[in-house]
Amino acid sequence: MSTIETAGMAGMRRLDDFAEARETWPRGDRLAALRQAAVGFRERFKAQGQVRAVKSVDLAAAAYPIRFAFHGAARGLNLYGTLVNRLVVVQYDDFDGNRRTLVWEPTVTEGSREAPFYQQLIQRYGEWLSTTVLAKIYHSVPSALESCGLSVDDVDLASFDHLHVQDPRYVLGTTRPVEGEPQPRPALLPNARLITQRREVATFESPHPMQWAWYVPDGLDGAREDNHLIIDGDLELGVGVALVATPGHTDGNQTLVLNTPDGIWVSSESGVSADNWQPDLSKIPGVRKEAQFFRREVIMNANTLEDSIEQYDSMVLEKCLADRSRRDSRWLQILPSSELAAWKRQWPVVPTYRHGGISYGRIER
Repeated sequence: MSTIETAGMAGMRRLDDFAEARETWPRGDRLAALRQAAVGFRERFKAQGQVRAVKSVDLAAAAYPIRFAFHGAARGLNLYGTLVNRLVVVQYDDFDGNRRTLVWEPTVTEGSREAPFYQQLIQRYGEWLSTTVLAKIYHSVPSALESCGLSVDDVDLASFDHLHVQDPRYVLGTTRPVEGEPQPRPALLPNARLITQRREVATFESPHPMQWAWYVPDGLDGAREDNHLIIDGDLELGVGVALVATPGHTDGNQTLVLNTPDGIWVSSESGVSADNWQPDLSKIPGVRKEAQFFRREVIMNANTLEDSIEQYDSMVLEKCLADRSRRDSRWLQILPSSELAAWKRQWPVVPTYRHGGISYGRIER
């Protein structure tokens, strides 16, 4: 399999801006080091230029326990909220001067329902309730790309922030049939390479009981390897686009960082709402008080708690990287890869502020 050391051949670059800060010990001193490293990165990253175009498209909505979404801080009658997963299409120039198309979060819902958590949800509430009331499909990956004027053949690179409820075999394709299927799966994005952190891949090989419910069983079994780019750490894909390792929510979590006409955006699922990163502004009952009581500046999305301190530090780093919103300067440009919906049935656990997507420039074939 490819590694980050050979990624430069594809017009990419290693990113070492945060390496020294991450080695800072004790952990109480590391936050200051990460904040300082973010200042230098932002200055350099912005100076190199902006992406050509960005457009997000909603793919699907699915039920998610409120106790996980805000680490038990939120107070409400409904046990479940709804997360809207979205595809983000990014066009940019790589460092060799080639125009590239990246898709962020190309979720295939047929794979997501195979994760043990959602299988048990279906068993508990039944197929109809689980797939119609607790879930909603807006687009498939091909139809989302079509809405941007693209086809699956136009994509060069794909990536996820992490692989919870993902079956990467849909994106990568397989070398042999998946159990119950007559033929090997074709790659959903036939000309694209999937970029994944090595630690995330390792979780599929041997999931811990704390991780088990969220990973599709055997989700990499038989997957093609020739189109899988496995990396260790941070990587700049090209002008205005970077993947920054942000472990904690999962061991191999990573964050998309984009430089746009409105400044820097970041995207991950370390949180599911702007309230997670800025609880001091939250109107969701319990969230602000929880943060104040424990003197914390973030409230985590906490369905696995693989490493809480790592996740906390990663969320602070994300805050330091993001610019403030042009629509409302109180809020940072942090786009949850799966964002909590503002559905009335969730009241009073509805987002205080919702970005609802991102769009700049014109996507071209």
